[in-house]
Amino acid sequence: MSDCNHQCGSCGEQCAERTEGEPDFRVPPHVKSRIGKVIAVVSGKGGVGKSLVTSLLAVAMTRKGHHCAILDADITGPSIPRVFGLSGQVRGDEDGILPERSKTGVDIISMNLFLPSDGDAVIWRGPIIAGAVKQFWSEVIWRDVDYMFVDMPPGTGDVPLTVFQSLPVDGIVVVTSPQELVGMIVSKAIDMAHQMDVPILGLVENYAYFLCPDNGKKYHVFGESHIDAEAQRHGVKVLAQLPIDPSLAAACDSGGIEELEDLCMDGAVAVLERLERPQPHRKPLLRTPHRRSARQEKPA
Repeated sequence: MSDCNHQCGSCGEQCAERTEGEPDFRVPPHVKSRIGKVIAVVSGKGGVGKSLVTSLLAVAMTRKGHHCAILDADITGPSIPRVFGLSGQVRGDEDGILPERSKTGVDIISMNLFLPSDGDAVIWRGPIIAGAVKQFWSEVIWRDVDYMFVDMPPGTGDVPLTVFQSLPVDGIVVVTSPQELVGMIVSKAIDMAHQMDVPILGLVENYAYFLCPDNGKKYHVFGESHIDAEAQRHGVKVLAQLPIDPSLAAACDSGGIEELEDLCMDGAVAVLERLERPQPHRKPLLRTPHRRSARQEKPA
């Protein structure tokens, strides 16, 4: 129905999309938030450059006139504030927490903005980390955001599961590198996306090549790229291939990501601007074996 609010438990209609009895784990955003599309940046392993890709996507979309935000969901390894040159602690008022804003207007929330020093360790167990991610979504006032990018921790554990079930994710961008194990990395991330019923927007390959400034040739330092074959195997697009560039690394270290001229994100920008928001739907639980409760297992 056109006026459906997707609250099937209070509805008497028998429509094709009725989901009565199915749990909905989504967490509502702050009442003063307005968030458009939510894009998660993921990978099956660490160290491939998710935070870099997240930052480049936000900067590229900002240059196209969109108001962007970054929710840094990598609670124990946050790096987004450093990339944008932000320091200090976040502000708030009686209504909620206010994100920090970068030089060009990207709204950012990250655990490092709550710590006395960005070198302080966050030593928390999984459920507490997952709870913090949900608070970043529900207690921060995200005003008039067109695109929110969620920088995910590596793997398929508590936080990715929390994000996919709790936030209305419109699509994921999978980040990978040229090594031989790229197939395994991509497969893990894509398999989780399929199980959670989240659209896959495409792949971004980091460390793809080194462009020699002396002769203009491309050198594949980490081996020949497999990204096109993997994209074809999974039926997804290649959004970008990022070079090994010392100036890019220097910009991240100095907080100057917004000053880069060539972001290498034209393909990704084109896909994001064509993205239509899907109808709200329940994020299903991962397929896990049924476990009996302690009461059931106790012998009579």
